[in-house]
Amino acid sequence: MDIPTQAEIVLREAQYATWPWSGGPVPAICFEDRTVIGFLHTFSSAESLLTGWEQAQESALGRHAVALRSAGNKAWNVYSVFLAERGAAEFSRRIERIEEDFSLARKIARANIQTNADLVRALLPLLRIRAQPTLGDAHYSDRVRARLKDIPARAVTAFVGAASAADVAHILETE
Repeated sequence: MDIPTQAEIVLREAQYATWPWSGGPVPAICFEDRTVIGFLHTFSSAESLLTGWEQAQESALGRHAVALRSAGNKAWNVYSVFLAERGAAEFSRRIERIEEDFSLARKIARANIQTNADLVRALLPLLRIRAQPTLGDAHYSDRVRARLKDIPARAVTAFVGAASAADVAHILETE
C-alpha cells in the first residue's frame, strides 16, 4: 500500500491542506487545517518506526519551529504521525507507548497498515466525526409514529398523511 499517497487523499477529504516535505530522515506529508498542524511519517516496518520516530519528529518540528511558534492556538494541536506498513504483534505495545509520550507534539503511531480501512482507523483522531446511521426496513411513517409516542395518534396520522399544518394544529388543540 502506498501509505503517503493514500494518507494525503484521506486528509484532503477531511479538509486538510497537504504537502510533501523531504527534508528529514524520513519523508513526511505535512497537513494543516484551521485548528491542527501535523507531520505524517511513513516507515517500512515497525522496527524502523521504533528506531526512527524520534529523529523524524525532531527534524520536522525543528525545521518548522518558527512557523509553529507563530501559529497561535494551533500550536497546541501539533501532531506527529508515525505509520508503518509492516509490523509484528511483538512490537505493538512499544508502538502504543509512543502515543503516551506527550513531549513536543501529540502522537499517533501504528504499524501493520495494510488497507485503506487500516489507514482511516489510524487517522481517526484527526478526522471529523462521520455518523453512518442505519435505518431499518420499517417504512418512514412507522419510524415517525414510534418516535412520536407522546403526541395524540390522530395528530400523528394527520401529519404522516400530509394533512395541512392547520389541521394538525386543530387536532392538537382539541385533544
